[in-house]
Amino acid sequence: MTRKLLLAAAALAPIAVLAAPAAAQTVAITNARLVVGDGGQPVEGGTVVIRDGRVVAAGPGVAVPAGIRVIDAGGKWVSPGIFAGFTRLGIVEVDGVDQTNDTGPGNVGFHAAIDVAPAVNPKSSPIAINRAEGITRAVVAPDNSGSIFAGQGAIIDLGADMDAVSKPRAFQFMEWGESGARAAGGSRPAAYAALKNVLFEVRDYIRAPGSFNDRSKDAFLTRADAEALVPVLQGRTPLLVHVERASDMLVLLQLRKEIPALKLVFVGATEGWTVAPQIAAAGVPVIATALNDLPESFEQLAASQSNIGRMAAAGVVVAIGTINQDEARQARWEKQYAGNLVALTKVPGATGLDWGAAFAAISSKPAEALGLGGEFGSLKPGRRGDVVIWDGDPLEIGTSTVSVFIDGVEQPLENRWTRLRQRYLDPKDGALPKAYQR
Repeated sequence: MTRKLLLAAAALAPIAVLAAPAAAQTVAITNARLVVGDGGQPVEGGTVVIRDGRVVAAGPGVAVPAGIRVIDAGGKWVSPGIFAGFTRLGIVEVDGVDQTNDTGPGNVGFHAAIDVAPAVNPKSSPIAINRAEGITRAVVAPDNSGSIFAGQGAIIDLGADMDAVSKPRAFQFMEWGESGARAAGGSRPAAYAALKNVLFEVRDYIRAPGSFNDRSKDAFLTRADAEALVPVLQGRTPLLVHVERASDMLVLLQLRKEIPALKLVFVGATEGWTVAPQIAAAGVPVIATALNDLPESFEQLAASQSNIGRMAAAGVVVAIGTINQDEARQARWEKQYAGNLVALTKVPGATGLDWGAAFAAISSKPAEALGLGGEFGSLKPGRRGDVVIWDGDPLEIGTSTVSVFIDGVEQPLENRWTRLRQRYLDPKDGALPKAYQR
């Protein structure tokens, strides 16, 4: 059965952009080892106050308003929730079962117009599992099929409610390099020609939408695809591009010079360290795959575990994502990746990140890369009240969550894994399925 993604129909009522939750609490978390998430180091004796779903204040010496709920963290670590930089959470349950896989357009004939937001399933099992691991927001991207353009991705929260989409149509996603070449017919020159032609057609659409000839046999775009790419060409919507090879990044940076309005964001970027000064000079953020130290393809021959550290040292805004790393389920791995980057600072000849920068790579930096740093990713005043209390250093592999708040609402931590663990850790007579009874 062909995979399908729902298209956002113009007749539908518009989804509220950055909609706020209805049951936000007013709460103060005190006596915390506080992490703001802006790249700074943890501070002792910190307090964070959340009101109506947003952070009011965070830091040492913050006054607690009278009459609100107070949680004494007892010296535990308190941080913003993890903002997963690139995932496919909520749109895949089982990869091999087409009915549960809404990542790609199949053969519907639409590409850039695809919108993942209507397909996000808040009850998808990986959402509850990753929420219990401290993941509170995620970038959710479609997958491409038959075009370099995959469609419009969303920012979601991982709350235990049915209103998961924080920002629909938050970005356009495009495949470049080897994947883009395959989609365009087999070569990078074909992909580049296709991209330039698409941009020409979008310009035609902007000039005269009513006369756009989307039914011509020579047209690359449907009307819906052209309309979806207008905000990209005008710089109102970021263009996330999966690109691994350094020379491919330079091609895109040259395109950016020709079209300065483009808000490029590189995803993956295994060879980014080799052209880091050029990326930094162009002001292009990167959502990088962490710790690619062995090439998995010919476009990753310069893979280095120091990639992120070297790009950050060159001035690139770098976040961590999980593209092609079981991204439909394992956003939780980002904590371990960030911790490994801290460990790299102790390895002779390697380049990692200090603790504050590593945590920012999984909190504020992904939000900044999408132009949403004023809304998500840190505990600065005005940001969403996504807060996690941990029983230890959140970048250490053995650390667990104590409490998770999303938009100021305390979340349940139970999930399929915890229920299975409890069932078989302490089995009761009659509690097991028939197949387990002897």
